[in-house]
Amino acid sequence: MKKILFLLVAIASAAFANDGAVANETLKAYSVLAAGVGLGIAAMGGAIGMGSTAAATIAGTARNPGMGGKLMTTMFIALAMIEAQVIYTLVVALIALYANPFLG
Repeated sequence: MKKILFLLVAIASAAFANDGAVANETLKAYSVLAAGVGLGIAAMGGAIGMGSTAAATIAGTARNPGMGGKLMTTMFIALAMIEAQVIYTLVVALIALYANPFLG
């Protein structure tokens, strides 16, 4: 944890030490990095959630085949909500890349 904190402070100090034009380019580069990392984490979390949802639905259908239709409907609603979170992250990443409010 201390290494990560030290790395963040070192990166931030390098970003603030630059002059104006270079600072904007550095901020753009960090925005791209943040967008990539954020989308990666969101996609990973969404994939884990979707996998566990599908596994639970399959297990429920195997235990009670008569409830398969109802379980599938509930699963699709849950998958849509999980995917919405990833799409929200995509929107925030696109805002950070193309309409960055920090570039002034």
